[in-house]
Amino acid sequence: MSTQLPLAHAASTTRVQTRIPLNTLAIPLGLAGLAQVWTAGTTALGLQSGLGQALWLTAAISWVWTLAVHVHRGTRTDHSLSHQLMHFAQGPLAALLPIAAMLLGAGLHRTVPLAGTMLTLISIAAAAAFAAWILSYWMRGEMPLESVHGGYFLPISAAGLVGALTAAETGIGWLAVGSFAIGIFFWLVISVFFFLRLALRPAMPAPLIPTLAIMIAPPAVASAAWLRISGGQPNHLFEGLSAMTAFMVLIQIMLLPRYRALPFSLGFWSFTFPAASVAALAITWLHLLQPFAWQAITVAVLAAVTALVLAIATKSVLLLITSTRASRRQQSGAEKQTMG
Repeated sequence: MSTQLPLAHAASTTRVQTRIPLNTLAIPLGLAGLAQVWTAGTTALGLQSGLGQALWLTAAISWVWTLAVHVHRGTRTDHSLSHQLMHFAQGPLAALLPIAAMLLGAGLHRTVPLAGTMLTLISIAAAAAFAAWILSYWMRGEMPLESVHGGYFLPISAAGLVGALTAAETGIGWLAVGSFAIGIFFWLVISVFFFLRLALRPAMPAPLIPTLAIMIAPPAVASAAWLRISGGQPNHLFEGLSAMTAFMVLIQIMLLPRYRALPFSLGFWSFTFPAASVAALAITWLHLLQPFAWQAITVAVLAAVTALVLAIATKSVLLLITSTRASRRQQSGAEKQTMG
């Protein structure tokens, strides 16, 4: 009986562990964004897309693996998924999952059109359902302004604009236009609350500061989406959205001292997709204008965004190893104390 009690206590302790933070869903999105950049870069340079295809496969594996890890942890905790989704800080980040799936669907469409189209449509439908639900939850009047962070762009604005881009890439024009309109409207709405929160409320806690980078994603994705919708012909709206992206990038440059002061965490994956979106747009402009040495600049852009993602991925693996070892030492110590 004395040996059963510690085992039962250990099982109970394992059972009540918390769910994995939803910001880890940014990992497959960041990898999908990197694959999107390499697809744009190799197309512009007229190169074989082998590396791009490998990155799409890596992003797909990461998406499945991340989802599996979340589901597995969910079965071992008493904390409900609905509680996590209704958390004002974490809830909006759940939109990362269908957004990444949209990009994977568009990537798959290039090789298997029917499967890619089906995945894109299912992902857009899932994102729309989640966006409607979370918006209705916010409208209950219980959300404090202090809870707003960059992740609030994800459920409706970013999802709508990525949906517009992927729908256009899969040839569903009416859905692309509708998603674009929704994304632009809620980009403007959320921006009001976001900047009011930044200006009139205390500074964000350190774990949420990387979400400030998300503000550059909506105009960058909107530019790419509108260029697709307009048949690849740049117009004033495309130019205006590109100018807005450039201004948002300037803001990010001013925020670099705050970013450098942060200790590394998995939240740094929030930097990857916005950076990839800007890189893809920059490559598009380079291909359109073809200035002096534009091919070399394109290669430099590809190298820079790849180095960023690889650095964050490497540090994430090292952080995971360190935290796993620390957890095992802590568990071993607890078991020794219990046995003693």
